[in-house]
Amino acid sequence: MIELKHISKWINQGSKPNFILKDINLKVAEGEFISIMGPSGSGKSTLLNVIGMLDNPNEGEYVFMDQDVYKMKEKQRSQLYKTHIGFVFQAYHLIDELTVYENIETPLLYQDVKLFERKAMVADMLDKFQIVGKKDLFPAQLSGGQQQLVGIARALIAKPKLLLADEPTGNLNSKQGEEIMELFTQLNKEGVTIIQVTHSEKNAEYGTRIIHLLDGRIERNKEQRNEKHIERIICPCNNIYILLFI
Repeated sequence: MIELKHISKWINQGSKPNFILKDINLKVAEGEFISIMGPSGSGKSTLLNVIGMLDNPNEGEYVFMDQDVYKMKEKQRSQLYKTHIGFVFQAYHLIDELTVYENIETPLLYQDVKLFERKAMVADMLDKFQIVGKKDLFPAQLSGGQQQLVGIARALIAKPKLLLADEPTGNLNSKQGEEIMELFTQLNKEGVTIIQVTHSEKNAEYGTRIIHLLDGRIERNKEQRNEKHIERIICPCNNIYILLFI
């Protein structure tokens, strides 16, 4: 589904580039649930934005659903994103001038979904997230946790093939956070590919694979199979992979 080849992104500082991402090579199969972890400044959110086509690297290739993303015209790339990718932002990114109902409905407008279908789909999301009573409120009238719920509902409403989430439970209480992760798990079982950035070890364990970034590089790849972890420690200098069964 996804293949990143030698992706690098940097900012020029004087005569030296400051790398945000450095030589990222990553394949994601359809149906995976991947958690990306790492310290602040390791490039987690930048990598997620590159995958979500919200940011471009300085060099490298990106193949999404057998299409070379960087050889596509901007309009084609935008349509690919709107059709197949849902994004849950850490900072919500709700539209202040729209109500909760209208924010959730927005992705459907880009897909020309008929009015009666939109109403039914939005009503289902409002009910699922128990925010029916908030549907006519504006983002400024909601708590941070409520805004995040609206953001997640908006990302899910168009039934994307790929769901990208940047700290999806960061502003939710523990019960709400657990419910969201259980929902993600169910969506993944239904075939939705999920990539989340998280600082939470507990949330990361919901994934089928955990990727650790350090200084813009993939440091570790941990696959979780049948309650047994397979650690794949990567040496970027010579592409040596060491498998440890723990």
